[in-house]
Formats: sequence, structure tokens, C-alpha cells
Amino acid sequence: MRINKFKKGDKTKLKNKKRNMFMPARRKVCRFCSDKIKTIDYKDLKVLESFIKERGRLLSARSSGNCAKHQRQLTRAIKRGRFLALVPYVRI
Repeated sequence: MRINKFKKGDKTKLKNKKRNMFMPARRKVCRFCSDKIKTIDYKDLKVLESFIKERGRLLSARSSGNCAKHQRQLTRAIKRGRFLALVPYVRI
């Protein structure tokens, strides 16, 4: 048989304390939407390389803040740039 150490009010206080430990994260805004860029070009290497990690993996939309539409365009542009040897597959 398990004995509860907390009373009814103590559990809710604990949950609220855990919830307030971290500051709420600020919502990230899509860089392309804010600049009103309609299409992402595979020849724009500075933009593409800013969304590639050191190991060559793509940044997720969650971490970069891109909207779904621009994340798909970005992925397509990076893959095209890699195929044409404009963007490296892996950085050494």
C-alpha cells in the first residue's frame, strides 16, 4: 500500500512550480515570410548554408522557425544545390 506524502493542495502547487521554472519560449517567425520572399533559389548559397548543420543535416522547421511552405522550398533548393555541387553534402 502506497502512502501519499502530499495533501491535495500541495500537488497542484508542485505542478505550478515546475511549469513556471522555464520562461515561455518566444514564437519563431519564418525568415522568408517576414522578408516577403516568394521563392527560394538554389543558387543563393549564403541562405542555403545558414540552414545546414555542420554535419550536413538540414535544420528542422521547428528549430529554424520556417513555415511549412518555405521549409519545403528550402529543402528542395538545398537538394538541388547539392546535386549540382554548389552546396557540399558534408562539411569537413
